[in-house]
Amino acid sequence: MRGLWSFARCVWGIIRRPATGLSLGFLTLGGFAAGVVFWGGFNTALEYANTETFCVSCHEMRDNVYPELAQTVHFSNRSGVRATCADCHVPHDWTYKIARKMQASKEVWGALFGTIDTREKFLGKRRELAGHEWARLKANDSLECRNCHSAVAMDLTKQAPRAATLHSRYLLTGERTCIDCHKGIAHQLPDMTGVPPGWSDEQAVLKP
Repeated sequence: MRGLWSFARCVWGIIRRPATGLSLGFLTLGGFAAGVVFWGGFNTALEYANTETFCVSCHEMRDNVYPELAQTVHFSNRSGVRATCADCHVPHDWTYKIARKMQASKEVWGALFGTIDTREKFLGKRRELAGHEWARLKANDSLECRNCHSAVAMDLTKQAPRAATLHSRYLLTGERTCIDCHKGIAHQLPDMTGVPPGWSDEQAVLKP
């Protein structure tokens, strides 16, 4: 016990010792306070960047994809539960969220240089943009879809026979992921020429 007390006094003496005019204790507390302020500001900015208000603050999103979202069941439905832009495009887990934000920073570059600043430009690049998002969701096993939808919580008995068959055979086994079949659920589809439907190899099986 005496040894522990001596160690504690030694540590306190080091903290109290002046360092270039200021005690280490003051510098430690000051650094801690600055860290709290920085982290609070960073997290506040991060959360604001996940709001719908922020997402539609640029006209590219406000005039093109947002009106399409407003026409879907993800925007308005009988339960009143609504998915916002971030729910479908940003993972909830903090680590994946930061990685996604870093990846999405290139959108600032696109806004600065007017990549899709007109309706015509947007429509011309719709297939390419959709392809990038499909590939991203395919690679992360539709992580953003799982922000709200859980395969474990699915009640297959309440689904149409075709959906229940496909979900049990492919989704629940991990052979397929949500985006393989569920494209265009929040935005209009581009020209789908050459893009096979995710359930295409099931057509023969499911036909009566």
